[in-house]
Amino acid sequence: MFCKTKLGLGSMSLNYEINNTEHHTKKLSKDQLIVRRGQPFTVKVELTQPFNPDLYPLTITAETGKYPSENLGTKSCFGIPDKIRRSPSAKAVWKVELEKRSYPLTGSLNLTITPPADAPVGKYNLTARYRNEETLLATLVVLFNPWCPDDSVSLSDEAQRQEYVMNEHGIIYSGSENYIRSVPWDFGQFEEDMVKICLKILDVNPKHLANAANDVSARCNPIYVSRVVSAMINSNDDCGVVEGRWSAPYSGGNEPTHWSGSYPILKRWYDINCQSVKYGQCWVFAGVMCSVMRLLGIPCRVITNFQSAHDNNKNLTIDVYHADYGVREKETRDSIWNFHVWLECWMTRTDLAKDGKYDGWQVVDPTPQEKSDSVYCCGPAPVKAILDGETDLKYDVPFVFAEVNADCVDWLCKADGTMTKMLSDTKSVGQNISTKAVGSNTRLDITDKYKYKEGGSIFVSSVHRTFSQKLCGLSTCSLAYSSLAFLGFVFNHGVLLGRLPCSPLWLKQRWMVRSDTDVH
Repeated sequence: MFCKTKLGLGSMSLNYEINNTEHHTKKLSKDQLIVRRGQPFTVKVELTQPFNPDLYPLTITAETGKYPSENLGTKSCFGIPDKIRRSPSAKAVWKVELEKRSYPLTGSLNLTITPPADAPVGKYNLTARYRNEETLLATLVVLFNPWCPDDSVSLSDEAQRQEYVMNEHGIIYSGSENYIRSVPWDFGQFEEDMVKICLKILDVNPKHLANAANDVSARCNPIYVSRVVSAMINSNDDCGVVEGRWSAPYSGGNEPTHWSGSYPILKRWYDINCQSVKYGQCWVFAGVMCSVMRLLGIPCRVITNFQSAHDNNKNLTIDVYHADYGVREKETRDSIWNFHVWLECWMTRTDLAKDGKYDGWQVVDPTPQEKSDSVYCCGPAPVKAILDGETDLKYDVPFVFAEVNADCVDWLCKADGTMTKMLSDTKSVGQNISTKAVGSNTRLDITDKYKYKEGGSIFVSSVHRTFSQKLCGLSTCSLAYSSLAFLGFVFNHGVLLGRLPCSPLWLKQRWMVRSDTDVH
C-alpha cells in the first residue's frame, strides 16, 4: 500500500502484510504497522528526484510518548548517511539501512529500519526530514520480541513461543487438590482493538499520570511493565480493569463464574471509559492479565496452586487461634484457599544477578491480596528464588514462598496470655501446582519447580536460608520470635538438624528463645 507524502518524498509503502507477518502480528492488524523490537522491518520510499545522500541526507526520527527524549530512550534520530548528531547519553538508538535493491538515481529507496531490542514498547511516530522539509511517515506500534535473542523476553523454543505468546485459547485449573477441574479460557489477545486497549491500560496507570516521561521510558523493561499491568488489572487503587468480589451479592455486575474469556471484559472496560468491570476472582484476574501480556509480547502462562496460603503477617505459618474456656477468641487474617491462580511471565532478571541465575519464569499476581511498595500488585518473583527460599530478593518472594510452603498451626489461647500449639500441619499447603502443557490440553504438574521434597537436605538449606534472611536487621525481640518460628518450622517438618549451617542450639543461646510451645 502506497501513501502520498509531501516534499521530495513522492510516496511510501509500509508493507503492512509482509512486515506484520514476519513480526508475528498479522492477526492484530492488516492496515497498521505493528512490529517487534530488535527485528528489522522494510518500507519503500519513492522520491520525486534522484537521491544524493551526500548533498541531501535523509533523517528519520522515532518518538513515543508526550515528552520524547533521547536520554530517556523515547526519541531516536537516525538516517542515511548515519551522521546524526545525538545526545552523548542517547538510549535505544534506532538504525536504518539502504537495501541493495534500491535505485537512488530514480529516487526509489527500499529501507530497512530496526528498533533496538531495548526500545520502550508502545505507539511511535516516524517522521522524515529531507531537503529541509519534514513530514510524518508513519504511526506504528512496537512490542516486546520473544523471537529476538537480544530482547529481555527472549524465549528460544518455538513451541513455547507459540503456546505462551500466540495461543489464544487456554485452560485454567480450579476445584480442589483431589478434584481438579479444567476450565477453558479464551485469551483473545488478537481480537479487534486489543492493541488500543492494552496501550490504554499503560497510559492510565498511576505511574504514567504522575510522571509520563519516566513511565514511557521504563516501558523498555518487562519487569516494570509486569508490575504496572499487575496493578492495573485489579481496581483496588486505580481505574483498573476488574473489580473483585469474593461472595454474593453480585449486584450491578456479573458473577465471576460468568466469564469465560478476557476480551469481553477488556472491551467493556475500554468502552465505558476505563471504569472497572464487575466482578472477578483470582482466575479472572489471571486470565485477563495473561491476555494483556501476550499481546504486549511477554511470554506468560496461567498457574494454579491448590491449598494456597495467604500469610498476612509474613511468619510462614497460617495461624488459627482457639479460645480456652472464658477467653476471648483471637482473630486471624491468615487463610487457606482451596486454589489460587496467578501468572508466570518469562524474562531476564539482570537486576538480581548477571549470570542469569534468576532468568526465566517469574510469578506475577494481579489478584489484590497484599500491597507491594504501597500498591496492590505482586511480582515479578523468580520461581528459582521461591524454590531456593531466597526471600531477600525482589519482588514479593516471601509472600509467594509462603503460598506454597507455609505450615498450618492451631493455637490454644490461655487466660494468662500464653498460647499452646495444638496441631501443626506441614504438608497441606502448596499441592498439585498446575498449568496447561505446551501444545496440548493436558495438565502439567510443576510443583517441583516451586518446592523441594520435604525433609531432604536441599529442602533444609532452602528453609534455613529463608529464616536467616528474615533474621537480618530485626530487633532482639523480633529475632527471638523469628528464631523460634524457624525452630518450629524445622521440627514440624522432621528435618535432620545436624545438616543445618548453624544449629538451633546456637539460635536458642544467642537469642534466649524458649524451647517449649508457649509463646507470649
